Amino acid sequence: MSGKTANMARQLAFDLPTNVRLGAVDFFVSDANALAYAMIQTSQTWPGNKLALIGPAGSGKTHLARVFSAQSGAMIINAKDIRADTGLPSGNVVLEDGDALPPEGEEWLFHAYNALARDGFMLLLTSRLPAARWDIALPDLASRLSAITSIKIENPDDPLLTAVLLKHFADRQLAPTPEAVAFLIKRLPRSLDAVRRIVDTLDRKALAQSKPLTRPFVRAVLDSMPPDEG
Repeated sequence: MSGKTANMARQLAFDLPTNVRLGAVDFFVSDANALAYAMIQTSQTWPGNKLALIGPAGSGKTHLARVFSAQSGAMIINAKDIRADTGLPSGNVVLEDGDALPPEGEEWLFHAYNALARDGFMLLLTSRLPAARWDIALPDLASRLSAITSIKIENPDDPLLTAVLLKHFADRQLAPTPEAVAFLIKRLPRSLDAVRRIVDTLDRKALAQSKPLTRPFVRAVLDSMPPDEG
């Protein structure tokens, strides 16, 4: 590969978008997330029309939130973007990353919570931490959030880990060899966020070096990554 071509490949490795699919048919159900998936599919049964999904980064919370939004027409709001002057919702709401709510957003969420309850709309929260562990200064808001039914998404089992790994490859239109996939399943940390980061690294390095995703290449990339990443 010429120097000019290599530079172009490295640049493309950072510029190409990923075709991430977040529909209901693209969500893989296993013992780790079956309850969360079932609750999203039966939102009419939520106590008080509210539910919180709790789990680590990459566990599928955002995917399920998108499924719920598509089914219910819910507006998706990221908690970190809320300010005191943010307009109150007039329909179903998904509040993503609730534990990142800034202090100036507490008053808004308090009034939004009450408005949703008054008008009979649904609220879905996603968070890494249960609401009882959020850093909330407003007592009335803290008590309301703590009362919301919470569903924890457990650490991924092998079937879920395999399915998510293959989905990430498919989203990026990558074709690893069967031997490479089998090797990855044995080496991967039991974290869906780690799976995403490792596939991202493999994608970038394979494109930059014009290498196929074979077992030797995958092993070399994983061996070069910091222990807590690969």
